[in-house]
Amino acid sequence: MNERIASRVTSVHNVVMLAAVLGAGLSGSMGGSPGPTSDTLAQRVQAGKVGEVGVAIAPANGGQIAAAAHAFNYKVDAYYEQLRNKLRWVPVRYAGNVLQTPDVQSRLLLAQSAAQRAGLDKVGLSYRDVYGIINAETSWIPRMGASKDGTPNLGIAQFEPATAKAVGLTDPGDPVQAVHAAAVHLKDAAVWSARRISNLKLTPEERALKLREGVSIFYNLSSKGRNKWDGLNTAKLPVETRRHIANARLGAREAGELEVQLAELKARMGNPGMMTAAYEPGH
Repeated sequence: MNERIASRVTSVHNVVMLAAVLGAGLSGSMGGSPGPTSDTLAQRVQAGKVGEVGVAIAPANGGQIAAAAHAFNYKVDAYYEQLRNKLRWVPVRYAGNVLQTPDVQSRLLLAQSAAQRAGLDKVGLSYRDVYGIINAETSWIPRMGASKDGTPNLGIAQFEPATAKAVGLTDPGDPVQAVHAAAVHLKDAAVWSARRISNLKLTPEERALKLREGVSIFYNLSSKGRNKWDGLNTAKLPVETRRHIANARLGAREAGELEVQLAELKARMGNPGMMTAAYEPGH
C-alpha cells in the first residue's frame, strides 16, 4: 500500500474487463453470453463520454466523524462459510498468466456484505467504495504485489503484512476475509479523511469527492506520506496515488452500473417469453 507500484491494468482496461466478466458470469444460466445492454459504462469510456464525476454521498454529521472502526473480527462461522460457498470464479488473463477472478455477482456480493458488516454508511461510504478500492488495488484479480520499498502486498486487497495484522486479518489470501477487512480499513480511512477536510468550505458533493480522495490516500500511502495531504494539494501527490484515486472512483461507478445491468439481465432471464438454454461446456 505504501506508494505501491502502479498496476499494469489501466482504468479503461479495467472497465472493458469488467464488462467481459459480466457476460462470463451469467453464461452458466444461458446458452451463450447475453446481448450487450445499451450505453454501458465501458462503451462510454471508449467513446470519451465519461467525466470525473463522483458519487454524491455526503459523510454523516456534515463531515464531522469522530468514531473510529475496530479491528476486523474474523471468525470461521456459518456466515462467512456460506458467503464463501456462493462465490463463483472465472478465468482472466493477466501479465501473460491465466488467473482466477470472482465473477461480477460475486464481487458485488462481497462488496455489499463487507460494507454492511463494517457499517460504512455511518461514515458516508457504501459498497460501491469497497468495490472501487479493490478495483484500484487489483482489478479484482488476487495476486502478489509489492510496494516501492519491496514490502509484499498480499491478495485481492493488497494488504501489507503489518497492516493485515493491525486490522486483525489472519489470511490476506482469502478474498472473503480480505474484502471484509478492507471495508473496516476504509472506515478508519473515512474517519481520517473527514478530519483532514473538516475545515474546508465545500458543498456536500465536493465534500463527498474529497472524502473519497482521502480514503484512497489513506489506503495507498504510508502515515508520513498521507499526513502531507491537506485536502487541497492532491495534484502534488505521487502519480500512483492519483491513479489510485481515479481507479477507485471509476470502480465505484462501475459497481453501481453493473448492479443495474445484472438486475436487468436477471429480469430478462426470468421473463416467461424469453428462450433460455442450459449451458454445457464446449457447446
